[in-house]
Amino acid sequence: MALELYIPPCIRNPIHPHHPPPPDKPLRIQIEGPLVAVERLFPNIQWHVKDYEPKFPQPAGLKLAELTYSLLYGRNASPDIQGDLVVRHEYLGWIMKPKPVQEIDYYGVTFDHLVPPDDYNPEVLQINIIEIEDDNGVYANTYMPFHVDVAEYAGKRVLAVPRCCQKRKGTTDRHRVNDGVDRKEGRVKSKYDNVEA
Repeated sequence: MALELYIPPCIRNPIHPHHPPPPDKPLRIQIEGPLVAVERLFPNIQWHVKDYEPKFPQPAGLKLAELTYSLLYGRNASPDIQGDLVVRHEYLGWIMKPKPVQEIDYYGVTFDHLVPPDDYNPEVLQINIIEIEDDNGVYANTYMPFHVDVAEYAGKRVLAVPRCCQKRKGTTDRHRVNDGVDRKEGRVKSKYDNVEA
């Protein structure tokens, strides 16, 4: 059974200008977290990560972007509005220890809302999916500035917290997220582009 994605209201006073975002403001949004939590949202979706160059975006990527969009904006994205929701990048957290394997344990998707095609440095809303069930809420209650009751989430919903409501400040979010899109679209080379296998 698919669980509900829950993005709590902003706890700041005054609220952060991107939480919730104004509907007419161009914004790049990244949501990411442990694969086990993402799979609770989409338990029947297949992952295509065994290929040398995995499919982009992963089937869960578009679904996660659409779900996040609907929660942030209170409506589904419209195909009649140019640039309403455009998936731009995804992050596949490859398992590297104890030895590299062709599997992921972390996933994220980046999508744009009304960002002009020639804007390479738009403002960013970073949202982190917080895994609660695997550690009985220890991580959440250590790194969130509010109490997380495991009973409210376990088997019911998945917590996703915008950066403004976390203890982490996210000072590099805008650069990191926009750089990921630039690398995906070939404007910036990755340090791994010239590595021989």
